[in-house]
Amino acid sequence: MTAHFTPVKSHAVAIPSNDIDTDQIVPARYLKMTDKAGLGAALFADWRYNPDGSPKPEFVLNAPNARGAQILLVGDNFGCGSSREHAPWALTGYGFRAVVSTSFADIFRNNALKNGLLPIVVDGDVHGELMSLVARTPQAELTIDLERQTLTLPTGRTVSFPIDPFSKTCLLEGTDELGYLLSFEREIAAFEDGESSRSGT
Repeated sequence: MTAHFTPVKSHAVAIPSNDIDTDQIVPARYLKMTDKAGLGAALFADWRYNPDGSPKPEFVLNAPNARGAQILLVGDNFGCGSSREHAPWALTGYGFRAVVSTSFADIFRNNALKNGLLPIVVDGDVHGELMSLVARTPQAELTIDLERQTLTLPTGRTVSFPIDPFSKTCLLEGTDELGYLLSFEREIAAFEDGESSRSGT
């Protein structure tokens, strides 16, 4: 179970690199962790920390203006590489609720949706505008409305993004596939009782 996905109003952090893979999002040495708690500290660990564990001041997540950001803006083909649910765990553990890109690796996208992280696909024109905006005004706030499937820029420009109805419902209700099915427990029981009655068992 995850928290209900409510509208997000936040500034964004930008990592413009393309093809950021899951081993960069959360290095393989952290895969032994089976609990989501604390995994946010492992997010981009090799980019974020020196070998002695001290933060690298040049990395964007270590900048003061990154604090509190709930939106991550990234390059094309985000989340490629090996399948690991730890990647969205680390992103949500850090505090991100949405990632914006021009495309996502399919497995990462599915894992994100199952773990309360919204992957938003925008076209190249919008993506370029967002990158320029974050570079120019790091604290500029974006608004994400999942119910309406819209991303609104500070200029007032609103763009729509796609999401399948089932994933949208699960995110809005803060549930997963199993939780969604269990929400129909009474209906399923009634159906089974009806079938039993008709068969005489």
